[in-house]
Order: sequence, then C-alpha cells, then structure tokens
Amino acid sequence: MAREGLGNLSETHARSLAQERAATFLRQVYWWMTVGLAVTGCAAWAVVVSPGLQRFIFGSQLVFFGLIIVTLGLVFTLSARVEKMSVQGATVTFLVYALLNGLTLSSIFLVYTAGSITGVFFITAGTFAVTSLWAYTTKRSLASWGSFFFMGLIGIIIASVVNMFLQSSALHWAISYIGVLVFVGLTAYDTQKLTLLGAQGFGDEATAAKSSILGALRLYLDFINLFLMLLRIFGRR
Repeated sequence: MAREGLGNLSETHARSLAQERAATFLRQVYWWMTVGLAVTGCAAWAVVVSPGLQRFIFGSQLVFFGLIIVTLGLVFTLSARVEKMSVQGATVTFLVYALLNGLTLSSIFLVYTAGSITGVFFITAGTFAVTSLWAYTTKRSLASWGSFFFMGLIGIIIASVVNMFLQSSALHWAISYIGVLVFVGLTAYDTQKLTLLGAQGFGDEATAAKSSILGALRLYLDFINLFLMLLRIFGRR
C-alpha cells in the first residue's frame, strides 16, 4: 500500500511539473504573439496617418505585392529554419514580419470604417481567448483536427483565388463563414499542440525561446486570419 501511495504521489508530482512547464511556455508564446500584434497595429496606424507612406505602398503595385511576397518569405523562412537560427535571429525575423504585415494590412482602413475595425478586433480577441482557454483545459484530444482544418485552409485559398476572377458574392460569403470555422478550429488545435509541446519540456533555454517564437507565429496567423474573416462579415465599408 505504501509503495502504491508513493507511486501515485510521484505521478501527481510529474503531472504538476508538466502543467507548470506548459503554463510557462504558453506565457512566453502569448507574450510574443501580443508583441507581434502590437507591432502590426502600430505599423498599420503609421500608414493610416502618413499620406507619404500610403502613396509609397499603395501607389505602386510593385511595392505592395513586393511587400506581400517578402512577408510570405519571412513566414516560410522562420517556419523551416528556426532550429538553425539564433534566438536573436528568430526574434528579429518575427518582428520584421509583423512590421511588414502591418504595412500591407493597413489597406483595411481604406475599405472599412475605423469603428468597425475596432469592434471586430475585440470580437476576434474574445473568440480567440475563449477558444484557446477551452483547448488548454479540455481533456479531449484535438490531434485529428489538424489535417481536417488544414484541408479547409487549402480549400479557402483555392476558392479565394477562383473568386478573384468570378467575383461571386455568394462565394465571398461562403469563404468568410467557412473561414471563421477553420481558423477557430486551427486556434484550438494549435493551442493544444503548443500546450503538449510545452509540457514535454525543452533541452535548453535557446530551444525553448525559439519554440515560443514559432508558436507565437502560428497563433498570430490564426488570430490575424480570424480577424480578417470576421471583418468581411461584420465590417462596415
């Protein structure tokens, strides 16, 4: 009986340590995600209040689409090469990406009212927070969700490209509503995946730091895309 009691105590202690590691890791992830969103917001606002920046970015398709290509390149670089980067390199890459993304995302202020953008941002933040909290606390495994919602993401990308030529209002709304479901699902999946990753622990502080930045990038992308989908539904032009 005593040996069984010690075994149960040891198992409880191990679970407690795993939960503590996961919580510490997620705090780092959400910190970097928040920093990234703040950099994006500041960059977007700088464009809004600067006619010169507006002319530079939106006055030339070469500049605008060049910025988009560079931001995509930074995402792929950080995702594929983060293990070979230094912590400082990964941090700078993430922050530069957030900055450039803010420059291009400033275009939403040319389409939607500032009030509706603010309102949708808070709707997105609330939805994201509730989804992340549920994914963090649920005992249900969400491992099977990844491939399902990834296929949904691919479908959204293809449908969006097709609709650039069709200009179908029905397809536009379908993409928007399905997109909300997809990015809510990806938020839950990524949150639980990062929770499990953090619970396992890391070999050294540098690996933990780079993993937190990569995790922040994933949740940042989930948040931004969820925001854009909700903006298409609730934004006032």
